[in-house]
Amino acid sequence: MPERQSANFEPRSSDQSPSQRGASTRGASTRGSWKIGAFAGIGVYVHATFLILVVWVLFVYWRAGHSVQGMVSGLLFTLALFVCVVLHEFGHALTARHYGIQTRDITLLPIGGVARLERMPDDPKQEFNVAIMGPVVSVSIALLLFVVLRLTGAKVTMESLSSWNTTSFLARLMIANATLAVFNLIPAFPMDGGRIFRALLSRFMPPEKATRIAAGLGHVIAVLFAVLGLFSNPFLILIALFIWMGASQEASMAQMKSALEGVSARQIMVTDFAALSPDAPLARAVELTVHGRQQDFPVIENGQLVGMLGHKELLHGLQQRGAESPISQAMRRDCPVLAATDNLATMMEKVQNSNCRVLPVADESRLVGLFAVDNLAKYVMLQSASNNRREAISDAPSRDERRSA
Repeated sequence: MPERQSANFEPRSSDQSPSQRGASTRGASTRGSWKIGAFAGIGVYVHATFLILVVWVLFVYWRAGHSVQGMVSGLLFTLALFVCVVLHEFGHALTARHYGIQTRDITLLPIGGVARLERMPDDPKQEFNVAIMGPVVSVSIALLLFVVLRLTGAKVTMESLSSWNTTSFLARLMIANATLAVFNLIPAFPMDGGRIFRALLSRFMPPEKATRIAAGLGHVIAVLFAVLGLFSNPFLILIALFIWMGASQEASMAQMKSALEGVSARQIMVTDFAALSPDAPLARAVELTVHGRQQDFPVIENGQLVGMLGHKELLHGLQQRGAESPISQAMRRDCPVLAATDNLATMMEKVQNSNCRVLPVADESRLVGLFAVDNLAKYVMLQSASNNRREAISDAPSRDERRSA
């Protein structure tokens, strides 16, 4: 079939199993993480770097007492603490679900847990509730452990808790959860306190300005942590880097969201593209990729969109089946179709949920373009340059007036 730039189509459903859809299906291991379970439909993963923490804990406890019993005790305490971290993250996830926002997964990292929400609520009150529920869960666990300790006759005073080595397992877990709650309430992105702070500011100012202020405070806190880390605990430097990067990312996302407010898929989509036939060999896709700039192709058969062939699928198909194998064996059939009128939130939600790098865009059952996340950055850069130019022109008369005065 000859390549074309537009076609009438109706998305064709597929009853193929995930294994027939190509290499992009998600398995038990993803992004360097392994799935260890699921609850309420949310997968829980542990990142490979978590093993670094396990090795470090074993080393610290061995150096402290040179005893296998001490190492096992330290490891069990660390695992128990991370169970509490998972519960903390489920506090966010289940509260977000209450507002119709799903959570893709929860991943355990050496510095804590991360719940990947589809999006953060636009309503400041909802964002506040989602952010605050993590620390609420941690405080609740600490209070529950306090009650258990009192009921069992354990002495729970500041004096008895002052020595970490002589404190009981449950008492240490109680202290750790209370510390986790307080630490997460520090008003710095990407911690809960940063989101709580932004939600409160958003009640009195535009969200972009609130994010900018909260991100700025996060940068200040990151610098303070880094300075403290130089003179005390080097681990604070790692936390400082984590906070700095999180604050910068939130600020960038807020700026992009503001620049793209009211923008539809039609305004950002690529309209100059080639399409492929499912019966064509992968060599045809290689030819178009090498001699052009397009790396992701819609696959059309009899006027119907039947799949998408991305760069990742192309490489996998070449490695597994060779250049003469048909595109139909390598393409993805599960990429959603965007409407030309879809807004930014809808576009990003479909991209993130599908894990497709490029999505087809339709207008009244007619394929009219392709949407790629990379286009967003280009659009924002061009819009910013245009806005700066307009601001410079509008400021020119006022400067001339001040000079004449």
